[in-house]
Amino acid sequence: MRYSALCLLFALAAPAFGAEIKIDFSEFAAGSAPTNFHRALAGGGQPGDWKIVMDDVPPLLAPLSDKAPDVTRRAVLAQTSQDMTDERFPMFIYDGDTFKDFTFNTRFKIVSGVMEQMAGVVFRFQNASNFYVVRASALGHNLRFYKVVDGLRSDPIGPQLEITNNVWHTLAVGCQGNQLTFWLDGRLVMPPLQDNTFAVGKVGFWTKSDAVTYFSDPVIDYTPRIPVAQSLVKSIMKKQPRILGLRIYALDEQGGTHIIASKDENEVGQSGTDAEKKAITDGAIFYGREKGVDTLVLPFRDRNGDPMAAVLVKLKSFFGETQQNALIRATMILKSMQAEVTSSDQLRQ
Repeated sequence: MRYSALCLLFALAAPAFGAEIKIDFSEFAAGSAPTNFHRALAGGGQPGDWKIVMDDVPPLLAPLSDKAPDVTRRAVLAQTSQDMTDERFPMFIYDGDTFKDFTFNTRFKIVSGVMEQMAGVVFRFQNASNFYVVRASALGHNLRFYKVVDGLRSDPIGPQLEITNNVWHTLAVGCQGNQLTFWLDGRLVMPPLQDNTFAVGKVGFWTKSDAVTYFSDPVIDYTPRIPVAQSLVKSIMKKQPRILGLRIYALDEQGGTHIIASKDENEVGQSGTDAEKKAITDGAIFYGREKGVDTLVLPFRDRNGDPMAAVLVKLKSFFGETQQNALIRATMILKSMQAEVTSSDQLRQ
């Protein structure tokens, strides 16, 4: 069956979403690791060696002429490490966004492996100890789904199937709410599953042990979602439109802070200052006034009273207002936010 026919079958079976991300590995030089990804590892052994290699890949669309080449040599993603540790699961996680309702479709080719010959996709990924995965095994002749929660793997679910190595296949996963659906080579491979463990998360690529595996032409069709933090800011602004400015800051991996939600959505992603960092790390409060505007930075506390973020509030000052008055006004806004979001995990969804 030609790949174009597989695409058609998949398009007919999969739900339609509002946005699409196509990851083009040809944008990266051979031997390099694609940007906007990070490596992750579950189990033991060495991290995966993820890089771009050149390989012969069938065209996405059926050729218009029988004289057209059957394959084209182009860039694909490869996991090339051959560490034979048994319980070793290298992953390569896409950092461009997190997804709730989506389909993730990719081609894969299992190239080699002594201990294992596997390829898979990881989805609704939280971290290396919490994720879903669906993978195909050429040695085991099967396709399996399982979840990992706090590092513990569930019993695998899935059918026995013939998976040929050194041949390009397609693998797709669809998520709508708690319903999980899987396709291999354009065919639905098992009835949809229901699971409530992970509602949102990242997607990526997965292998096991010494499996050398290639991936090509990944596409994510998804429904754009409004993060909880941004929804919270919008809700507060709708109730109190006179607030001049409202931002939520979180710690980042570099030890600083960045805006995760704002009245002005164009500010999202911008770095914060020491004031926001100390509000999170020390529970400190900061106040300033300039040109009739009061600016306050306060710790955003979880249900246990621990700071999980920082909130910056800008208010128009009134005649005779004191610092204490401004703090009371800002605290009332903050308390209404803390009543709606009570945990760091909820805030980051």
